[in-house]
Amino acid sequence: MFYRASLQVAAALASLSLLAGCGLLSDSGSEAEQKITVGTTSSPSTLDPAAAWDSSWELMRNVYQTLVSFPTGSTSPEPDAADSCEFTDATSMAYRCTLKKNLKFSNGEKLDAEAVKYSIERIVDIHFKGGPAGMLGSLDRIETKGDDTVIFHLNQSDATFPFILATPAMSLVAPGDYPKDKIREDGKVTGSGPYLLESYEEGRTAELKKYADYKGFADRKNDAVTIRYFGKSADMVDALKADEIDATYRGLTAEEVVSLEDDKADNAGLQIVESTGADIRFLVFNPKDPAAANPAVRKAIAHVVDRDALVAKVYRGTAEPLYSMIPKGIAGHTTSFFDTFGDPDVKKAERVLTEAGITEPVKMKFWYATDRYGSSTETEFEEIKRQLEASGLFEITLQGEPWKILQEGFTKGEYPVFGRGWFPDFPDPDNFVAPFVGKESVTGTPYLNKEITQQLIPASRQESDRGAVSKQFERAQEILVDDVRLLPLWQGKLYVAAGEDIGGGERALDPQTVMQLWELYRKASW
Repeated sequence: MFYRASLQVAAALASLSLLAGCGLLSDSGSEAEQKITVGTTSSPSTLDPAAAWDSSWELMRNVYQTLVSFPTGSTSPEPDAADSCEFTDATSMAYRCTLKKNLKFSNGEKLDAEAVKYSIERIVDIHFKGGPAGMLGSLDRIETKGDDTVIFHLNQSDATFPFILATPAMSLVAPGDYPKDKIREDGKVTGSGPYLLESYEEGRTAELKKYADYKGFADRKNDAVTIRYFGKSADMVDALKADEIDATYRGLTAEEVVSLEDDKADNAGLQIVESTGADIRFLVFNPKDPAAANPAVRKAIAHVVDRDALVAKVYRGTAEPLYSMIPKGIAGHTTSFFDTFGDPDVKKAERVLTEAGITEPVKMKFWYATDRYGSSTETEFEEIKRQLEASGLFEITLQGEPWKILQEGFTKGEYPVFGRGWFPDFPDPDNFVAPFVGKESVTGTPYLNKEITQQLIPASRQESDRGAVSKQFERAQEILVDDVRLLPLWQGKLYVAAGEDIGGGERALDPQTVMQLWELYRKASW
């Protein structure tokens, strides 16, 4: 009897030993700590949400919390730090949230109603140039009731307000560590999100570790993440092939995507996960510049730019031509720019310029970001320059700058024409029109149009059924086409490249196309 029992115990111990040796106790994890390293060419310009309306959101989504957020697979906001949220009136002018119990920031401070009020109000008070304060134009005041209830009173109907609260710009911060009247600049984060930011080296690395006291929707499938920031996508791909990183996000060139997909022999052990993207690229014309301010010049450029050639030569199927500021897949999308300007036509462009009294080639300087949208951006602008100069109507000079410098420049109105990308704050047509118009345009130059800002957008925000706002945004796009202050170029697709042992890539992008690092995990292997 003793002998048989000993054999049973030995067999059980052997089985446990085998499982431990494989590092496997579940399909998505192990008893050993799960650590993932992700590479990207999109580094933060700030760690403070009050200054962030750009790719800084990538990191913020993972280290801060918002009241509501977009869990994987959801296209409407759902509770995160909040236990519940709802409009309390039929006019969408009062939005109430009740917080989860016993929330706290990583420094030990209580995350209560007053902390929420402080976090949102400082965004408005600081009003950082190019920051997210413009998103809160409909906010009138914030009321708290007890420790757990926050009521946002709006100055107008705004059915998009829950979507705004779900953006990383509305991240909740610990009042003790974030000044009321200025941006925090010590390179640290005090949040309540899925991860703690243990260390950060600008432009190089961010070290994240699971936050033990986190209470939110994220089901973390790993324990720690290292983010490595690369200046060039080629270096990032080399690091992936060398097993120095586990996955990539943002910045792969079209050639790299095609190579990773097609060249199986050289890329054994790697996978590509494709996701439909709502990110767009467009040109911004600064009305302070004499040439860019001339509608004839802008319309002539719109007549010359060949989107099909641009996408074919530079992006090789990883993007598609865009003829609207609202991309495909979003309510209100049209082909308004194609309907007005049609296929590229140099003769029409020349006629427009001649009628405006312009008979000599127009000299202009185009600026672009060297490090935010991937290494293909330089090639893209070289192709735009080639097209415009081939018409004989333009002489174009190109200038690339790192995103942080470019952003500082265009918010001061320094650049006549520059390239801008837009990753949606939330999946709604409002977010592809409203940010670009008004005094607080994210392009850095005011774009004042009363019909859009005082009629069309307010009317659309009274409609809680977001699928029923197409007419307002179709009209808004007609106005944008007539002005050509913004010229849409293309709509992208998103790709996550990873080792075959990495799972979760297909779930790692939320509706804002912000990377949800907690979805990534190392698969079990025997």
